[in-house]
Amino acid sequence: MKITTKLFGEIEVDEDKLITFPQGIVGFPNLRDFLLVHDSESEGGIRWMQSIQEPAFAMPVIDPLIVMPDYNPRIEDDLLTPLGDVKEENTLVLVTITVPHEIENMTVNLKAPIVINGENRKANQIITDDEQYVVKFPIYQILKDNMERAGE
Repeated sequence: MKITTKLFGEIEVDEDKLITFPQGIVGFPNLRDFLLVHDSESEGGIRWMQSIQEPAFAMPVIDPLIVMPDYNPRIEDDLLTPLGDVKEENTLVLVTITVPHEIENMTVNLKAPIVINGENRKANQIITDDEQYVVKFPIYQILKDNMERAGE
């Protein structure tokens, strides 16, 4: 199947790679099917969760360990139940990125990680009660420093 997206133009969608959020995502409960897009122009490990239902909707995401190496929020087991058999080796955790007009104020939401079961591609965005994580964690300088180290 092909969809025409706002950011990536026309893309081929391999239905075997669809990620399904049975309960939708925070703020968009009707958006349930996504494709994880690796944009060759994005730097610093940024990827995009591209909605299949709404081709104009794509949200930037990143592995939280890139910006916070000790990221390990407490998540209640019952919140993972809808994802099936979740094991550390088959789980992908991502956090959403907010990019305001002034890119230096870019943040990630460490309070609501996206947890994906890699075996069945079911996902859930979980709001954690873990008080050490915030909704707006600044990442611009971290990404800049990481890219400078990679270029050395």
